[in-house]
Amino acid sequence: MVDENENGAPDGAAVESASTEPVEEKREHEGTPEDMMLQLPDVIPVLPVRDVVIFNYMILPLFITRESSVRAVEAALKSGRYLLVCAQKEESTDEPGPEDLFTVGTVVQVLRMLKMPDAKLKLLVQGVQRARVTEYRRVEPYLEAAIEPVPERTTVHDTRLEALLRSVREQSEKVLSLRGMASPDVISVLQGVDDPGRLSDLIAANMRMKIDDAQRILETEDPVERLELVNTQLQREVEVATVQARIQTSAREGMDKAQKDYFLREQLKAIHNELGDKSEDGEEELDNLKKALDKAGLPKDVRKEADKQLRRLGSMHAESSEAVVARTYLDWLVELPWKKLSRDRLDIHRAKEVLDEDHCGLVKVKDRILEFLSVRKLNPQSKGPILCFAGPPGVGKTSLGRSIARALGRKFQRFSLGGIRDEAEIRGHRRTYIGSMPGRIIQALKQAGTRNPVIMLDEVDKLGTDFRGDPSSALLEVLDPEQNYSFTDHYLNVPFDLSKVMFICTANHLDTIPSPLRDRMEVISLSGYTQQEKAEIARKHLLSKQEKDNGLTSADMKLTDAALNRVIREYTREAGVRNLERELASLCRKVARRKAEGEAGPFRLGTAEVEKMLGAPRFIEDEKEKSLVPGMALGLAWTAAGGEVLTVEATVMKGKGALTLTGQLGDVMKESTQAALSYIRSRADNLGVDAGFLTKHDVHIHVPAGATPKDGPSAGVTLTTALISALSGRRVRADVCMTGEITLQGRVLPVGGIKEKILAGVARGLKHVLIPRQNMKDLEDVPKNLLSRIEVHPATHYDELLALVFEGEGKKSTRTRRAGKSAASTDVSTED
Repeated sequence: MVDENENGAPDGAAVESASTEPVEEKREHEGTPEDMMLQLPDVIPVLPVRDVVIFNYMILPLFITRESSVRAVEAALKSGRYLLVCAQKEESTDEPGPEDLFTVGTVVQVLRMLKMPDAKLKLLVQGVQRARVTEYRRVEPYLEAAIEPVPERTTVHDTRLEALLRSVREQSEKVLSLRGMASPDVISVLQGVDDPGRLSDLIAANMRMKIDDAQRILETEDPVERLELVNTQLQREVEVATVQARIQTSAREGMDKAQKDYFLREQLKAIHNELGDKSEDGEEELDNLKKALDKAGLPKDVRKEADKQLRRLGSMHAESSEAVVARTYLDWLVELPWKKLSRDRLDIHRAKEVLDEDHCGLVKVKDRILEFLSVRKLNPQSKGPILCFAGPPGVGKTSLGRSIARALGRKFQRFSLGGIRDEAEIRGHRRTYIGSMPGRIIQALKQAGTRNPVIMLDEVDKLGTDFRGDPSSALLEVLDPEQNYSFTDHYLNVPFDLSKVMFICTANHLDTIPSPLRDRMEVISLSGYTQQEKAEIARKHLLSKQEKDNGLTSADMKLTDAALNRVIREYTREAGVRNLERELASLCRKVARRKAEGEAGPFRLGTAEVEKMLGAPRFIEDEKEKSLVPGMALGLAWTAAGGEVLTVEATVMKGKGALTLTGQLGDVMKESTQAALSYIRSRADNLGVDAGFLTKHDVHIHVPAGATPKDGPSAGVTLTTALISALSGRRVRADVCMTGEITLQGRVLPVGGIKEKILAGVARGLKHVLIPRQNMKDLEDVPKNLLSRIEVHPATHYDELLALVFEGEGKKSTRTRRAGKSAASTDVSTED
């Protein structure tokens, strides 16, 4: 078979055509291989080649680049121009030795040689005789071996051989025909060769074979066996060429059809353009949308709606407003994560490490998250909880949601509901106009890219209501696990499953959240941080963050513990840590300026440096009175910023029983004042107060600061104490604070915010706190190290407090307290 040559070289490079005319050292070979076999030397240079096996009568060019191979050629040119060409066992071997070459190769004669400028050679060689290496006589500077020729065995022409010859010729013709290379000259050459050995060498020299297969043919001495091996290779080649021709035909037919379709499609586009019906790439856009819908994994009912809109889009003018709305709608359907779920990370210990790393304290919140993970690990089909973090600003509600997402391995999305008054912000706008969009929930899911992200609804207590609807009512479906599996956005108008989403809400006040919405959520209260927790947060998170933001390193600034505590105590007064972070940022900026001006660090900041940089303390310890004048008492109040110590002042003056209240007191506090006044009048004798004081005196009660509105029932006990102190002239102890609601019978009723109030009392340095006995259960939330710094006194009736709140109570106070207890018991039993 005549086919294109498989040209090989020592370096595996492709070589020049056999017709190249060299410009120097030409020598034409004369004679036949049979004549040359008798002239072969016993020892000849060896030329290794990578990717070719040379057969007898085969003429091909070689490109010589190895230095050892160049020397072997030069040696051959000096002694008969013969080389033994042996194929390498591994093509990757750069410097082959005797063990890297096959032992049987082909002796070739160099017909032509051309020296290149870079000392490389181009050769034209012809196979002369198969030979076997008996031993290598030289390895350096080139390979040289003793050889013995492999003689050609004689064959007897019989019927089997004739059939084999015909089969080989027919297979060769088939391959040539399938490859489009058949020609009368080539076929006549094949028909004119009757010797099986020569025919097998001729065909093998022009076949595409692996090195191992070609080497096996070369090493076979029997011409008939060699021809059978060639016949087997030809059969395999026919099968490959047949399949290849079939593939090419199919590709050509597909190409012809594609060209035809393209031509028709271009004509159709031109017609549409003339009619103004379709944009240039309208059809392509529809095809792309259809493919994207196929990949989106839409539910059956959603896909039905999508196909309907796709058909409508195909019949619309591309520039019409309806087409824009339909196209945008389909884009939303494609981009929503209908089936994509992120895999929950259910390693409980790892989740605990993440939560502890990001937040200090907040034990209850962390336990609730770990409980959720535990349930999800045991029951993967459980529904996500609806949590609501309620607490003052700056206590870490939003960052806690981000930490939960990181612990779960989920995507995190957040949006604020503060000030939203339009129901469409939640449910989406209807597709009746250009610019309509889905609601915030669907937008968050698109941005997250998964169907089970953690979505934080910030400021849920600040939702508004007007003529455009009630957003809080729209949230009822979103936050109900029994309904949100088929949440329908007005824009999409198809159901979307929200049951896998973990919703987390945040609020500062629960009172402003509508009851039906609050009922959907599991409320977790986050109170303020203690001074120790604030210091730990500052060390772990705030200080390093501000140092990085202001271009400092941890080695540039050393803030002592005393200085940090002073910043917390005297420059901030809050439940969270936002103002603390601002003060630390101010310190970092001042240090950064000193560093930028060339001052050498590190900069050590003590208490004196802090005051110099931040100015005079905003909250000074002198606010804690060493002693209180009659009419003053210290109460505890809860605010959005945490607990606070309030000073209640009462004064008595001559008059006719008028009661004046100042300090922007709310209705509840005014009623508590009236209740306290009535209780004192009913128990005047036991409390050491003139029973007719209202007929002779006016009473004025003031609660600083006057510009801050105040309300709530917690000040009842404090108001009673301040009035008794003003009317009896006795002083209230300056290290005692109190909270609790007072009744007409003197009972002390429970109030809220006990943890925050005790935190405020400890921060002020007070030693005793009076609380309702029913609030003792709330002490579980107060850190034990804080309870060790303040003594808690529970009370059921106000008479139990008399000996604790007034200075120098003595025996008279004890008798009064006992009589008060007896009266209280009588009152309670009567009421019951």
